[in-house]
Amino acid sequence: MPDPGGTAAALASGAGDAADAAARTVPDYLLHTYRWAYLDRRMLFWLDRPAVVSAILWGNAGRLMAAAASCFEAGQSVLQAAAVYGDFSARLAQQLGERGRLEVVDAAPLQVANLRRKLRGRRNVRVRVHDLRQPLARRFDGVCCFFLLHEVPAEARGRIVDNLLAGVEAGGRVVFVDYHRPGAGHPLGLPMRWIFRRFEPFAESLLDQDLATLAGRPQDFTWRKTLVFGGLYQIVVATAGPDRSAGGAGPGPASR
Repeated sequence: MPDPGGTAAALASGAGDAADAAARTVPDYLLHTYRWAYLDRRMLFWLDRPAVVSAILWGNAGRLMAAAASCFEAGQSVLQAAAVYGDFSARLAQQLGERGRLEVVDAAPLQVANLRRKLRGRRNVRVRVHDLRQPLARRFDGVCCFFLLHEVPAEARGRIVDNLLAGVEAGGRVVFVDYHRPGAGHPLGLPMRWIFRRFEPFAESLLDQDLATLAGRPQDFTWRKTLVFGGLYQIVVATAGPDRSAGGAGPGPASR
């Protein structure tokens, strides 16, 4: 069997992303856990469809995407943390408008190459390879993290959350949309437990976690949490205070 990391790099190279692929290594958790979803061109062909994304989220994709995009304003610079299948990036770019700026980063070169193809011609969008376990090089007006945290190992979440929080200016928003423990008696409770065990092995550890507890300095932000679809999904907005230290959010629990 060919090396999955080499496959991903080769596919990205074919799409003009050779420099990015050569400079960075795909994280182990992607290679060993999510290769089928994010590093396989054949699966990309099937998964990267709005109808499929909607089905995966039980018909809530449009609702959740619209809620996330509405947290940002035209003319802002926004970082999208990881590529998203479907049309989420296009929606977000549309929300920001021609005077805004959307930067999308992803650790998988194949996802970067695919998103560059989909957003070709949009002058307000930049897509590049970056492992969010590493600090960002600059700050933005806002950051959007759409269904990423449940796909990373628990020990990496604090580092990623802190890097995203450190990536916004004072007064900026970091928006997290992800899974949450549904209420007792939710009709999808049992099916989702099976799905998590079978396809999303890191998700269970996120469901009951208060996202603010992942931050090294949660007091530098105002946190607002909204539950959606009987509690199966959560939208958490962290707004940076005006007196946040210039050094950012500080090291998170996972990086200590």
